[in-house]
Amino acid sequence: MTAVDRLGAGTGDELRRSPYFTEEHEALRDQLRRFVETEIKPHALAWEDAGFVPREVLRRMGELGFFGIRYPAEYGGSEMDTLATVILAEELGRSTFSGVAITALVHTDMASVHVFNAGSKAQHARYMPDIIAGRTICAVAVTEPDAGSDVKGIRTTARREGETYVLNGAKMFITNGVHADLYCVAAKTDLSARPSQSVSIFLVEKGTPGFRVSRALDKHGWRSSDTAELVFEDCRIPAANLLGQEGRGFYAIMRNFQNERTVIGAMAMGEAQAALDLTLDYVRTRKAFGAPLWEKQAIRQKLAMLSAKVEAGRQLVYHAAWLDAQGAEATREVSMAKAYCGELVNEVMYACLQFHGGMGFMRESAIERLTRDARVQSIGGGATEVMLEEVAKRL
Repeated sequence: MTAVDRLGAGTGDELRRSPYFTEEHEALRDQLRRFVETEIKPHALAWEDAGFVPREVLRRMGELGFFGIRYPAEYGGSEMDTLATVILAEELGRSTFSGVAITALVHTDMASVHVFNAGSKAQHARYMPDIIAGRTICAVAVTEPDAGSDVKGIRTTARREGETYVLNGAKMFITNGVHADLYCVAAKTDLSARPSQSVSIFLVEKGTPGFRVSRALDKHGWRSSDTAELVFEDCRIPAANLLGQEGRGFYAIMRNFQNERTVIGAMAMGEAQAALDLTLDYVRTRKAFGAPLWEKQAIRQKLAMLSAKVEAGRQLVYHAAWLDAQGAEATREVSMAKAYCGELVNEVMYACLQFHGGMGFMRESAIERLTRDARVQSIGGGATEVMLEEVAKRL
């Protein structure tokens, strides 16, 4: 079926569907939207207060196939592509509860990918079925107090002793860090090697002696996502818990940064669209000086321009994901998308909250939560400044 065939002969939304997506993609989008409307939006305010997403909700997402979109059928996956992941991120972003979105997306596209990409057949057999089913939730522990995007600068070490490794160090800002079951931990295994060849990744299970959550972190946004500081003190794990080859962890992390940044760009555009939708509804009903706010030309035109920018950002993300799905090198396009969308979502939130007036400043309004949640999108996964340097290298 060609892109033109998929567009069909209809009008309206049918004609505006992106040629990037197949009917299978659109069915996934419809399923996600139903899940968001029925199982996230009615309950997620309580999760904001609790500081985490209940495990039964994550298991339900696993049962529906959301955690196995790009994984093999033999483990319970759907064997779809990068564009399907973008749909997952975009629709979860549209939920207006970005803490829920990032909880799921770290599990699917930032942590468990390391298990699948570098894991042995034995590790796949042991972990992947439960990861895809939502019975085992993953976190990735790379960031440290003095090292974020600079992966080569991490200080956590893993020393080989016979058939074990001994981990020592600390990790900071770890999403899913409090309640995860399985952690993909980056550590230096050879301090004398070149920095890019000194990092390895290990699987550390919850409850391993010497590993603890030192504290849960209180955040500006993403309130329904649990975030932690982790400590490893003579944490002894089996040598079999090494993911892939020793000294290849830096390259594995760099490889997945492209996927992570695509996901964050898609999530940001979902958030931005949700904010615009909320604001359009609000300004068409909220009256000031005897007429709806929509009658003010300045407001109409600002929202029109922001809608155009969000459409541009969305297409940039779609194209980067399409390139990746074709196996093409897309670091430039992914870095552009992450930089552009991370900044744009904050521009959108600023204007949308402004047009909500005093109500936008109240905790009871969705736009207030969206605005807080969006701020980290220009930081997490690679700050805008880091992304622009990646683009500059490729100009």
